[in-house]
Amino acid sequence: MSRRWSLLVSVAAAVAFVVAPIASAGHGAGPSTRTTTTVLTVGGPATGRAIPAGFLGLSLEYFAIPAYAGTDASAINPVFVRLIRNLAGGTPPELRIGGDTTDRTWWAVPNTPTPAGVTYTLTPGWIAVTKALAAATGARLTLGINLEADRAAVAGAEADQLVAGIGRNRIEALELGNEPELYGKFSWGLSGRPGRARDYGFGAFQDDFTRISSALPRVPLAGPATGALRWFKHTSRFLTDHREVTVATLHRYPLESCYVTRRQPSYPTISHLLSRGSTQALASSVAVAVKQADARHIAVRVDEINTISCGWDPAVGRSFASALWALQTLFDLSGEGVDGVNIHTFPGAAYALFRFTQRNGRWRGVVMPEYYGLQMFAQAAPPGSRLLTVSATHAHRLQAYATRARGGTLRVVVINEGPGARVVRVRVPAEARTRTASLELLTAPSLRARSKVTLAGQSYGSSTTTGRLAGPQKTFAIPRTSGGYALSVPPASAALLAVGQS
Repeated sequence: MSRRWSLLVSVAAAVAFVVAPIASAGHGAGPSTRTTTTVLTVGGPATGRAIPAGFLGLSLEYFAIPAYAGTDASAINPVFVRLIRNLAGGTPPELRIGGDTTDRTWWAVPNTPTPAGVTYTLTPGWIAVTKALAAATGARLTLGINLEADRAAVAGAEADQLVAGIGRNRIEALELGNEPELYGKFSWGLSGRPGRARDYGFGAFQDDFTRISSALPRVPLAGPATGALRWFKHTSRFLTDHREVTVATLHRYPLESCYVTRRQPSYPTISHLLSRGSTQALASSVAVAVKQADARHIAVRVDEINTISCGWDPAVGRSFASALWALQTLFDLSGEGVDGVNIHTFPGAAYALFRFTQRNGRWRGVVMPEYYGLQMFAQAAPPGSRLLTVSATHAHRLQAYATRARGGTLRVVVINEGPGARVVRVRVPAEARTRTASLELLTAPSLRARSKVTLAGQSYGSSTTTGRLAGPQKTFAIPRTSGGYALSVPPASAALLAVGQS
């Protein structure tokens, strides 16, 4: 059966509904006396398979582990642990460790000089902390292994130490290499030269993968860890040639500022981030790889993704707009049949999800706006839920998604990217209707805001020592009328409507 789920948000050319003001009951600015209503119609029984456990995970650079978790394996940062678990829906989280540092990290091999591009050396302490973090969170790990060093002994030694030290039971897969399509184009670490010849391509990568993977312990592998659209079409060939690969891994970023001009759609701006190209089209770009992997019954994870792949622009990467982008993109990727997504973060990143400090043994975390979007997705699409179809009238600058949980609860997410409040009427299947529904909002002062974000009226404030949302929870009871459930969605916000009990 195909993994592709039906998530259809179509804008119909329908006659506008003219309604009297809908009482906001405190859940958004009231509409004017004559307001065009967006009508959302949620489809019937769900199609496709359920959202898998561990769908929403994190991706971390190797050096992020001590920065986020600490250096004492007996006292792992509890704030970080809680923030990981918040996104997992009660199932084992998926953590991918790698990124750029995959090919810049090694385990020191006796009598072997440090490879030219290596800048980070693993230690028994690092392994102990990572093992303790996995135990504290219950996580499954995907661990990057150095391919760019081009030495089987180096890759084998690193993999052997990681597997032996952390334990096979905690390791989902070893991911050999990171974005190999760039090996011939960019300097490898601080070596001052590329790790491969300028004409390095997919065929050469295939040969390297075969040769280096033979030195690894017999655990599942992941790959090709590529962000190149032109390589996605080779997914079938890669999986056919490497049957030890149990998960196909892809990378996607919508924006960059290193090699583009301000007028290009990939340049970091709020409008570019929330454009169709950065959300629906980005998700659609993985469809060819998903189809090819699906034919071989292999899972697909976009195991590295965030807002800006290159350059420094926290005004976009740490804005509230990033929360709405993440919420929408996760739904769009799940609609393309992706089995999981790992949001990339590390200390100092323009899109970092959080930062931590420790003083007198007490940890404190600062949580960035994007994380709130991830947390709303985790609430709206818990493991086991299924995506439903949604059709919409008058949906300019508004996106909508729906899920049905195992217990029957139907959840509808409405994302309002526009500058004004939107009146929305939600129609659900008869069997899902209840007398009232529950509404919560994800809000901030503006799309550009970098603070004062709230989810259901709660927040992490300027910092948190618990990793839990704080403050009174604010939800609203929305009565059912003959026309459905009517709500007003504030500008630059997202709403989560829950109908029924799970």
